[in-house]
Amino acid sequence: MDTTELLKKVRYIEIKTRGLSRNIFAGEYHSAFKGRGMAFSEVREYQYGDDMRDIDWNVTARYSRPYVKIFEEERELTVMLMIDVSESLGFGSRSILKRDMVAEIAGTLAFSAIQNNDKIGVLFFTDRVEKFIPPKKGRKHILFIIREILGFKPEGRGTDLSLAARYMTNALKKRCTAFLISDFIDPGDYSKALQIANRKHDVVVIRVYDKLSTELPPVGLMKVRDPEVGEDRWINSSSRKAREAYRSWWNGLSEKMDAACRQGGVDSVSISTEGDYVKSLLQLFQQRR
Repeated sequence: MDTTELLKKVRYIEIKTRGLSRNIFAGEYHSAFKGRGMAFSEVREYQYGDDMRDIDWNVTARYSRPYVKIFEEERELTVMLMIDVSESLGFGSRSILKRDMVAEIAGTLAFSAIQNNDKIGVLFFTDRVEKFIPPKKGRKHILFIIREILGFKPEGRGTDLSLAARYMTNALKKRCTAFLISDFIDPGDYSKALQIANRKHDVVVIRVYDKLSTELPPVGLMKVRDPEVGEDRWINSSSRKAREAYRSWWNGLSEKMDAACRQGGVDSVSISTEGDYVKSLLQLFQQRR
């Protein structure tokens, strides 16, 4: 993709997603992700009825009388977009690639975040951590993120969700809301890492898939390529056994993701490149209210 085409795509995504976030998502986003944390504000002298668990023992010892910690609801969030940039995201059977759908979803979430005065950062990953963009505020920062999503050239090909979850867990000391956006084509076991990440942060899974990836069409002998391995092979798609094996593989990926989210208490949504991601995201937000 040359620079001119990239800038056109960035501009298109900005116009579309900024409008969506302002007119549709702003209220739902605020309700779904605001007011979930408490931050330390100050100390004051103990009063009758205060919870003993809130006593600040260091200050109490210093002044020889009891003081308690006062907490207030956090009004500012840190949002992290954990974005899969592996080779399989370059697939698309209809009008849009999975990678472009990811960029639109990420743009919508990003503009929703800054309208609520939240910071937003990005972690790009494949089978390795490709790039970490620290959380910041502002439109320029978001446009930089969108350009990176569309034009980023990763070194890795495969997908390691466990590695990405562990990195994010350790990289951010303060609790954040993290959107893990991927097609979840990962042969490894990422359930434990996802569970640990969700204990420290608020993790939300967004799976993007192409409908053609769910089953093989019976069109006879066809050449297929595994983009994450870089290998080609011939498959007789007219064979029922071959189609059933492929369907079993796909269902296994879906069941593994669902099980990992249930085990880790993680909210999730699956979005087809042929579907309406606006409707899917709204349903996800409303479920969290």
